[in-house]
Amino acid sequence: MNEQDLRRDIAAVKDGWLSRRDFVQRMLAVGLTAPLAGMMLAHSGVAMAAQAFPYKPTKAGGGGPLRLLFWQAPTLLNPHFAIGLKDQEAARAFYEPLAGWDADGNLVPVLATEIPSVANGSLAADGTSVVWKLKQGVKWHDGQPFTADDVIFNWQYATNPETSAVTIGDYKDIKSIEKIDDHTVRLVFGRPTPLWFTPFVGGRGAIIPKHLFADYIGAKSREAPNNLTPVGTGAYLFVDFKPGDTLTAKLNPDYHVPNRPHFDTLEIKGGGDAVSAARAVLQTGEFDYAWNLQVEDEILVKLETGGTGVAEIVPTGNLEFILLNATDPNVEVDGERASLKTKHPLFSDPAVREAINLLIDRASIQKFIYGRGGIATANAVNNPERYRSKNTSFEFNIEKANQILEDAGWKKGASGVREKDGKPLRIVFQTSTNGPRQKNQAIIKQACQKAGIEMELKSVVGSVFFSSDVANPDTYTHFYCDMEMLMISMASPEPQAFMTQYVSWEAASKANKWQGRNISRWQSKAYDDLYNELTRELDPVKRAALYIKLNDTVCAGRYVLPELNRPRVSGIRKGLQTHSSGWDNDLWQLPSWYRES
Repeated sequence: MNEQDLRRDIAAVKDGWLSRRDFVQRMLAVGLTAPLAGMMLAHSGVAMAAQAFPYKPTKAGGGGPLRLLFWQAPTLLNPHFAIGLKDQEAARAFYEPLAGWDADGNLVPVLATEIPSVANGSLAADGTSVVWKLKQGVKWHDGQPFTADDVIFNWQYATNPETSAVTIGDYKDIKSIEKIDDHTVRLVFGRPTPLWFTPFVGGRGAIIPKHLFADYIGAKSREAPNNLTPVGTGAYLFVDFKPGDTLTAKLNPDYHVPNRPHFDTLEIKGGGDAVSAARAVLQTGEFDYAWNLQVEDEILVKLETGGTGVAEIVPTGNLEFILLNATDPNVEVDGERASLKTKHPLFSDPAVREAINLLIDRASIQKFIYGRGGIATANAVNNPERYRSKNTSFEFNIEKANQILEDAGWKKGASGVREKDGKPLRIVFQTSTNGPRQKNQAIIKQACQKAGIEMELKSVVGSVFFSSDVANPDTYTHFYCDMEMLMISMASPEPQAFMTQYVSWEAASKANKWQGRNISRWQSKAYDDLYNELTRELDPVKRAALYIKLNDTVCAGRYVLPELNRPRVSGIRKGLQTHSSGWDNDLWQLPSWYRES
């Protein structure tokens, strides 16, 4: 598309001959994301439209109980500490952001009155500042008013290094926040910022109340009582929470959106396993919704047949991948295992990393385990498609892996295990307890054995593995083993925040209470430099090229081994309307959920 065609299409939107949605689809076809396409319209004087979600109830309440099943049980309810999706989802039931992402990648107001744009005078054309107008009359669950002071406080809270917030990267580019009045704030960035829509938006942008957390900013952040007893602005009021078990809530009669919520009570039940969760919704109807159904597709199809629910599959950028530890998990330095001051004794040899990459049978794992729920990939960035690199490929080749190890001096001993310089190729491989993941582990272990790599498999209960408990050594962020497998969600159709999980300054460590997003501790100056260039680049075509370079750099390092692009798979009881989006939390439109009669 040339500049003349672009100007013609923008003019067509202004004149009403072309819909905003059709314009966005045309931009997607030539390599732009929906948010950046929307920004082009906004900069040209076309306001960003809010999504209207179908909602039939004519009053709040009357829907009875809503029962959700999270087989990985939530353990903490502060969104700034939610290192796992289960905690982020549970916190979203109570806390809300300024805006969220719909299924088409458009921003939708939540605590804001409108989406900023150049057209409405709230967005600087160069991305150096943005004005958010807050809804008036919104109250915290204890009756206190929601104001601009709460927004400013969340920025201060998250960016204080001693708070050790997992959200720190989303707010660090803000130079200052000006309080224009009680319901208007201006975010000023230190430089032109293409992603002005990252802070206070989506799954990581939920806002906590200043009046309850002000005394717990910094080093005392983990001592706040409300980390477990949320007081938010959402559609449900907190009743009770048993970490790792059950969370209950009731209808908020003062919710700021008319006629919502539909359900009188909310229960999030934790524990069990994914198959049992699927059965409880798809077959027996005991629950209304089951989160994150990491279940073999063959089982899902059987449960759906003649059952009470359906498996909803929503495209996402989520990545199931394997991480190789760049540090030594068995050596302690200054009271810290897997310290950045150490190097892994096996993986520091690139031949070992390359061999393991060749021993992952991605195609079979997709075909025989995940089916609709996983697409084999060699890329860290898989969606939107225009950011997907065509420079990568995956291969399953045991013979080639053997040859690489042999050529690198790793010789098989009497036991069949390869060793070099007295170091045997013995690896501890961990993941969460879950049927597909254990089968995935077994497939990889079998291939590794044929290449002379001895592998010990370890599984950790999901509620522990994805826990936000900094004292628990078995969380995936501590990474006290050699190799681990998990999924990371891409919470925005613009993957800049997603790619922070590979920058050096995000390495998880004791100093940041293992809240850093770089779990493998892989460090690359080349990657860091590319990422910093990305944060300064406003041109969407050049940004797309940078994403591909970032993807190729991290994948070439072989400490991060992409395996599957994971669509979001949920179990939904027939009749339940959820307005799902692959770019935000599953519960992002919880206030608008309702049940068809």
